[in-house]
Amino acid sequence: MATLWLSLIGFISGAVPWSIILGRLAGGRDIRRYGDGNPGAFNVLRASGPVLFVAAALLDGFKGAIPVGYAWFVAGVEGWRVVPIALAPVLGHAFSPFLLFRGGKAVAVSFGIWLGLAGPWAPFVIGGLLFISYKLLASSGWAVMATAVVGGALAWFLHASIHPWFMAVWGGNVILLALKHRAELAAAPRLRQRERPPE
Repeated sequence: MATLWLSLIGFISGAVPWSIILGRLAGGRDIRRYGDGNPGAFNVLRASGPVLFVAAALLDGFKGAIPVGYAWFVAGVEGWRVVPIALAPVLGHAFSPFLLFRGGKAVAVSFGIWLGLAGPWAPFVIGGLLFISYKLLASSGWAVMATAVVGGALAWFLHASIHPWFMAVWGGNVILLALKHRAELAAAPRLRQRERPPE
């Protein structure tokens, strides 16, 4: 029963559209009218600038980190029961009932759930991989997927005794990210072209 309630709380937490709320508070802007139309932190950057972008990214991350971290570190939930609790915030963000089940791409909240599971080092490792992927790949969707796949492989390589349920969370996270980036993944991945200096 605790697993069900913690999963529900995680889903509701993930579903809160903080980026849209912040955009509304900062001048009544609907961030979905900017960029790619995604209700996420990067469109807050486009609509309202870097300060609110940082706030939106942190809120989207913490709405995953807090319920998962509470379940894992405080409530003592272990084993396969962690899987639905960890994936619930990502599902909530990706298919938010507050947005008629049209949620965001779930990148920041994915950072959050791994912060909640693996501790403070996780966002730095994932962030570093994502930065490198963005520099190498032209498509942001493929950059996200490369980060997810390499991150999971790296975790498995460094921790050979890692629990199968941990990898189940990773697999579910990868599937959800792929689903939300499917439009970008429809095109083949290609390397980012270096800009040539003007002659």
